Amino acid sequence: MGIYEDAREVSRADLAAWLRQLASQLETGGQLFYGAAGAVTVADQVRCELEIERESDTEISVEIEFSWTTPAPAEAPESSDEAEATEQDEEAKDEEEKPAEGEAKPAEEA
Repeated sequence: MGIYEDAREVSRADLAAWLRQLASQLETGGQLFYGAAGAVTVADQVRCELEIERESDTEISVEIEFSWTTPAPAEAPESSDEAEATEQDEEAKDEEEKPAEGEAKPAEEA
C-alpha cells in the first residue's frame, strides 16, 4: 500500500541536500516529513538495503530502502455503556422468545 511517492530530476547538490535533510529528521525525533503535511515515525531499529544496478550501458540506478514493522493496533475494549446495552438487547430477545403464560410452546421439529 503506497503512502507517498515523488519522482523528479534534481541536481547532485540538491540530492545531497535532500539526503542531509532526511538524515537530520531521523536524528532529531525519528519522523520523516513528506508532501504537504505528511509524516511517518521511523522505528529505532530498521532493515536497510542499498542497491546499485547498471540498468543499461548508459544508466546506473542507486536505491536506498529501509523498512520496519509496527505493532498491530490493539482493539479498544468495550465501554461499560456498550456492554450494558448489549446485555439489555440479549435480555429483550430472550423475553421475546419465551411463550406468554397460558400459551403452548411450539412443537419441536423431528
